[in-house]
Amino acid sequence: MHSAVRTGVPDTGPVSPQVGRVVPMKAHLIRIWATALAGALILLAAGPATASATPVTPETDLSGLAETIDRIVPGQLAEHRIPGAAVVVVSGGRTVLTKGYGVADVATRRPVDPGRTGFFTGSLAKLFTAAAALQLVDDGKLDLRADVNKYLTTFKIEDSYPGRPVTLEHLLTYTAGFDDDIVGLAEADPEDVGSLADSLAERQPRRVRPPGTRVAYDNYGMALAGHLVEAASGQPYAQYVEQHVLKPLGMNATSVAVPHAADLALDLAGAYRPSEGGYAAVQGQYGPWAPSGTGPVSTPADMGRFMLAQLSDDPRMGANVARRLQEQHYAQDPRIPGMGYTFEQRSHNGHRIVYKDGEVPGHHNVMALLPRQDIGIYVVYNGDGVGQVAGWAGQSLVHQIMDEYVPAQPDGTRAVSGGDTTRYAGSYRSTRTSRTSLMKVSALFGTTTVQANADGTLTTTGLSLDPEKTTQHWTPIGPGLFQERDGRAKIAFDDEGTLSSSMNPSEALEKLHWSDEPMLHTVLLGLSGLVFVLAFLVLPVNALVRVLRRRSRAGARAQPAGARAARLLAWITAALVTVFVGGVAVTMSDPNVTIELTSLYAPRLAALPIVATAGLVLCIVVAGCAVAAWVKGWWGRPGRLCYTGLALAGVVFFKVAMTYNLLALPFPTN
Repeated sequence: MHSAVRTGVPDTGPVSPQVGRVVPMKAHLIRIWATALAGALILLAAGPATASATPVTPETDLSGLAETIDRIVPGQLAEHRIPGAAVVVVSGGRTVLTKGYGVADVATRRPVDPGRTGFFTGSLAKLFTAAAALQLVDDGKLDLRADVNKYLTTFKIEDSYPGRPVTLEHLLTYTAGFDDDIVGLAEADPEDVGSLADSLAERQPRRVRPPGTRVAYDNYGMALAGHLVEAASGQPYAQYVEQHVLKPLGMNATSVAVPHAADLALDLAGAYRPSEGGYAAVQGQYGPWAPSGTGPVSTPADMGRFMLAQLSDDPRMGANVARRLQEQHYAQDPRIPGMGYTFEQRSHNGHRIVYKDGEVPGHHNVMALLPRQDIGIYVVYNGDGVGQVAGWAGQSLVHQIMDEYVPAQPDGTRAVSGGDTTRYAGSYRSTRTSRTSLMKVSALFGTTTVQANADGTLTTTGLSLDPEKTTQHWTPIGPGLFQERDGRAKIAFDDEGTLSSSMNPSEALEKLHWSDEPMLHTVLLGLSGLVFVLAFLVLPVNALVRVLRRRSRAGARAQPAGARAARLLAWITAALVTVFVGGVAVTMSDPNVTIELTSLYAPRLAALPIVATAGLVLCIVVAGCAVAAWVKGWWGRPGRLCYTGLALAGVVFFKVAMTYNLLALPFPTN
């Protein structure tokens, strides 16, 4: 059985040769010899090397890089309808490219200036939080493996798993086991943001799994780590990070304080999403959980300084703090790259990438470090793009730069007999999926399916981060281990039904029981909802027909008052369900709008669970009326059957709605 393990940084193969333009063989050998001699002299002067030192290749030839990026980024902005972007590349201890594209403000046409224009960092701020926490560990004020309740004074983390406390190590590796609930956390106005400690106490989510057993991207956990920085240092989070992380690195245009200083707010890029023929401003970038990324801002030039500090293990950040951030500290499966401290271990073309991205509505960041090549790449966009594609656009740019300048390593893997792979077939759900909040509805649309093929290979849908790659094919290379056909990505299965993917080490996927299949739930929800929509349309027509028939037949007896009330009640219930179904459909039609509404918990989204709950209450009464109809003989048999069918459709509809937390109930349903 492959269980969650802690490992060191995996070996990513031999050091690659120099990359770049064709160099005459003699000159190439002389350069390698000179580099080796210089390295030897440095080693002799410095003394024995530490075992944790990361070998670095000779400096990569990045000539023509500006032309390459100029060819890619403007095309991305045009294709995906994004107003602006900035790219920074560092290598060899210096910034080799920093460039802005498009506009920071669509109204004034202010251009993106990577030295001045501020962008929301999103979750890249988690790196600042982790660095601050490690500094305090080194100072003896925090312990990576102590119960976090040791440091908390105004509130405590619930003891859901006695003897298994949450630790700082769990927080920094996304393994604390908290449910994911950020519904309504964001604010449109930074002045409305409350305190970090108060929000953590009020919004403490359920612990849904024992700590250290599953990796699941965790905003609450990182916000809690930021509060531990406050508790241990005696300073507000923003003040400590500014004094001990940002200023020492010269990151003077970066702020984790909310609200920002006036000069930073003046140069901040707008946040946009495509709307009709232009752009709409997006809100929801601020919130009390600044240590997780709601509110902090930085310029691309400052993020370049941060990458230089990471690649050099700059002591101004703290002794070996950068190295420890990047090292692997947790792996869901030992055969798949795992987590550093908030940094993710990824790979492309056989090369190790230390990766982190960050997103808030309208702003999307990607940072990728290639420690062996001594290269750092940062890209940021101030628009969501069509279908929320901006986040992938940044990853795609990193891959294209690597394809151009960092040739692929030889692939030494070999296919093996897959044997019986049917045990892996089924639907899988991300460990990040909320169990308790409205966010669980995403599971209806974001589930991964695995199909076992007769030749021992697998086919997956919904696993890739690339929006254009919905289906992937996998070849077995070991027991429970598969590599993408015509690719380098890997997936692994353990005996507990957990799927790990090299494409996204910050989440695992858990196999679902057949009764939890989203496809089954979607079908049931759709069919039962259709019954209510038809009832909403048909019942008024039926009532009109009855009135006309009664008028044409003198002396026709009117229906009992109870029967008439029951029909009216059924129509009102059907109307509420129809409004709810229509509202959900409109809200989910544009993922950019959905994310903004969810983070702000806007009135439209807040009203939908109330409408659904009102429908549930009336549906219970409808069920009682169905019983009364049979007892009292209301209508004919077809009428009673139709009314009973509506009541049964309500049972199905509201059971599924309750499963996905779509009702405004005062008690948990999961």
